[in-house]
Amino acid sequence: MKSVSFRKDLVGVQDELLRFAYKLTTDREEANDLLQETSLKALDNEDKYMPDTNFKGWMYTIMRNIFINNYRKVVRDQTFID
Repeated sequence: MKSVSFRKDLVGVQDELLRFAYKLTTDREEANDLLQETSLKALDNEDKYMPDTNFKGWMYTIMRNIFINNYRKVVRDQTFID
């Protein structure tokens, strides 16, 4: 039953997460990719979520961390060393 509740909460927060992703990326396609990556990561780590905590906050934190890690990767890939 826990899984059904988790997935219901995940679907319920998708619109808000998409708006947040768009604010971070300012690109519709990147925002959709970020939302998908966040949802997959949340589903993979469902067992780590504590039921009586702030689900929306947990999801926003996952999304923010994924965005930061992707940004760092892009910056690192663009750095040239002679």
